[in-house]
Amino acid sequence: MGFDATISLATSTPALHTMGDAALGSKATPEAKARAKATEFEQVFLSTMFNQMFAGIDTSGPFHGGQAEETWRGILVDKYAGEIARSGGIGLADAVYTQLLQVQEGASK
Repeated sequence: MGFDATISLATSTPALHTMGDAALGSKATPEAKARAKATEFEQVFLSTMFNQMFAGIDTSGPFHGGQAEETWRGILVDKYAGEIARSGGIGLADAVYTQLLQVQEGASK
């Protein structure tokens, strides 16, 4: 049985949903969980948007990164998206958070 390094280095978007739950712990309030999920949603949205933006950048100049740049670009884009989402984002997380709270309030009635 061999080890595939490409699988272990890549962070897949569906796996992002498990990252927020571990950091919150089991004693987190429903509001904190909703805020974390909203921020996570914004991070995935930004990552998708940035991947599309960075795909059009020509890297064939004299100082291009070659195959290594192509390999690590996705991880860099995910880190950019994560930092932007955690530092206030673009306002998408606030809208999603409000909607999540409304759905929770409707479900509890």
